[in-house]
Amino acid sequence: MESRVSGALSVWALTVRTRLAGRWRRDERGDVPGWVMIVVMTAGIVGVLWVAAEDQLKDMLDSALSSVAGD
Repeated sequence: MESRVSGALSVWALTVRTRLAGRWRRDERGDVPGWVMIVVMTAGIVGVLWVAAEDQLKDMLDSALSSVAGD
């Protein structure tokens, strides 16, 4: 599962980087649909990472809160 997720993230990152580089060269301003796509894809990646690492994230949060509370 982790290799598929990391592979998908690599492909996504390369695609976004390529598309953004092309847009900067063309100097398009006000490209709302492009930014909406980036925001939606970022939210999707956060969702996938949350599902994949929920237990580790919960442990990290519990640990951080315990260290602040002095438990």
